[in-house]
Amino acid sequence: MSPMTTTVSLPDPDEVPIEGVAVSGTQVPKRITSHGDGPFRGRIATGRLGYLRVSTLEADAERGGLTAALTAGAPDAQVTVVVQVSGTADFVQNGRAAQVSEGELVVLDPTLPYSIEHPRRSTTQVFQFPRRVLGLTDSDIQRVAGHVIGTGDGVGSVLFPFLIALASTSRSGLVPAVADRLAGHAVDLFATLVAERTRRCGTEPETRGYLMTRVLDHIDRNLGDPDLSPERIAQEHQVSVRYLYRLFEREGTTVSRLIRQRRLEQASRELSRRARVSPTVAAVARRWGFVSPAHFSRAFRAAYGVSPGEWRRLRTSLETSSTPAAGAVSGSWDEDRPLLDVLLVGPAA
Repeated sequence: MSPMTTTVSLPDPDEVPIEGVAVSGTQVPKRITSHGDGPFRGRIATGRLGYLRVSTLEADAERGGLTAALTAGAPDAQVTVVVQVSGTADFVQNGRAAQVSEGELVVLDPTLPYSIEHPRRSTTQVFQFPRRVLGLTDSDIQRVAGHVIGTGDGVGSVLFPFLIALASTSRSGLVPAVADRLAGHAVDLFATLVAERTRRCGTEPETRGYLMTRVLDHIDRNLGDPDLSPERIAQEHQVSVRYLYRLFEREGTTVSRLIRQRRLEQASRELSRRARVSPTVAAVARRWGFVSPAHFSRAFRAAYGVSPGEWRRLRTSLETSSTPAAGAVSGSWDEDRPLLDVLLVGPAA
């Protein structure tokens, strides 16, 4: 059941402290004060879809916000998106004032004080999620924070109705896999909207390149782990598997394909080294994360056209002779690729 707060259960409806309900599930305090004469009536309902916290606030004319004294408990890695479903609102944060009308949204930084005023009864939906899932730089988020974003055209025309539907869906008890997917769709649409509004669509955001660098470094440092997988990598970097897949699609490859390629490259280098005591093929396979020598041999032959043992013999014979005689080496390989290309360049993509 979704958490809900109403003025019926509050001792003083003229000044309503709501701890972490209207804004987020991470205990961001928000104070709401009646703006008009007479009794104040309000209702707050919250729900969650994976990492996405969704809250709906229906209230009479009121003033609210986050004071400087309360920002100490605010999470520093969250993004808050406020969608004005009905009525209007005036926001002020970090020196920026924004008048938000029905069908518009505004992005808030929950680490900074802000004020909000609804001059008449209104309905507002609040979506909060981790910054890390956006794939955008902090500067991108700061550029749109406090500014009104229209949803009448472009990506906004798709995002707005989706968020409205999502608010009710968040309280329907979906299975976790479906909830995570819906949250991913919402965040992807919002990130695209931000990119569109900052005139960066079609370019590679700086953070996306930074995230890819981190992921590649993580893969290289954990090639020997046989459990290295897209799911583990996504969890380690606190992004969805879906986002990780999309990140690699832009590079024209897949996560699993890259892991296999990096493992084969490292294994081939080790097999090529001349040493007084050379490790067995099985030892090399284990060192670079292959589940079995047989699996390693199949993957190696598919990439290089020769078995690991043949590769070792071919490489060591190449190093001991600067001008090997024609036909001096044996083994099978892809006839469409010259042997030296296989030996010196590496596996086919």
